Amino acid sequence: MSTVKIWRMHSTSSGDTEELGAAIGSRLKGGEILELISDLGGGKTTFTRGLVRGAGSGDTVASPTYTISREYTAPNIHIIHFDFYRLSEAGVMAEELREVLDDPHNVTVIEWGDIVRDILPEHTLRITIAAAGEGERDISCQYRGTLSYLLEAGK
Repeated sequence: MSTVKIWRMHSTSSGDTEELGAAIGSRLKGGEILELISDLGGGKTTFTRGLVRGAGSGDTVASPTYTISREYTAPNIHIIHFDFYRLSEAGVMAEELREVLDDPHNVTVIEWGDIVRDILPEHTLRITIAAAGEGERDISCQYRGTLSYLLEAGK
């Protein structure tokens, strides 16, 4: 088991949060798994909008709360964005998620991942976004292994 590493930043606006997403998105190679953790309205979709843009996609990003998943196409990768907020148990979505995680061309973004955490691999990048005042957020990224290349752009 590798050591857990933590990277932190303070976001003073939704623009900052989106730009962090864009910086990380520009470094995606495929195979990455990101779990986004925050309260309702915490900035998860804003971060994902930046991530998709930074990866080179012109797709419009919207919260998948009511559809459970949305897909975005970027050069060389496919971004699949799951939101499990409305589910009380993973059910068949756990199997769909496993299939997505096995494809090295996919980047998987998961909101409200508590119900699938047991199937997420150790190399998942966990991004926690916490309110820190009016429009401000404290963002911490927790990871193991070689994912530091994603965060170099955020420094």
